[in-house]
Amino acid sequence: MSHLMRQEVPRNWPIKRKGSTYVVKPNFNINKGIPVLIILRDLLKLAQTRKEAKKIIHLRQVLVNERKIKDEKNNVLLFDTINVIPLNKCYRLELSEKGKFYLKEINKTETEKKISKIINKKSLRGKKIQLNLSDGRNSLSEVKCNINDSVLINLKEGKIEKCLPLKEKAEVIVFAGKHSGKKGVINKLNLKDKTAEIKIEDREINILINQLMVVE
Repeated sequence: MSHLMRQEVPRNWPIKRKGSTYVVKPNFNINKGIPVLIILRDLLKLAQTRKEAKKIIHLRQVLVNERKIKDEKNNVLLFDTINVIPLNKCYRLELSEKGKFYLKEINKTETEKKISKIINKKSLRGKKIQLNLSDGRNSLSEVKCNINDSVLINLKEGKIEKCLPLKEKAEVIVFAGKHSGKKGVINKLNLKDKTAEIKIEDREINILINQLMVVE
């Protein structure tokens, strides 16, 4: 099916709970991002209908992570970058403190890089290491890093620039769970229990490591 019942839409999508019965269904990772159609129609107001959004895409007027897209169902994930050529404006998909996706306007040079989380590592022949990232990328890299670290990706060159390690004092964002959207600093790591104590403003909370992403 190419659509969802509106009541099935993830709560982190920034759309009204009342309206048309059906909403476009993304090609993949339904809870990790929002379809390009929602961005063009509901957030940027560049289109009023799905047909108009498809025309904008067909004319190759929208870049996601420096690449032209072909399908309005393509999912834009957390920290993906968007270049809207007709507006001469660029954005990054981020999470608000209330756990809702929103577009943050950025400079053109900022669209060339993004952060992603390492969710797995594999050893390949020739002592090569493949990193499996939260945005679906599989990247060969000589940068030393571990599962649950983040990496800064150079989208223009298609390579990892540096590792952002999961460690005490690292800045993180919570991207899942009831504290989704909250940002803080790691006070303590408990690798045995796979949790981290994070200071958010004036309080400390314990979060599962798999719900965190290092951002600095």
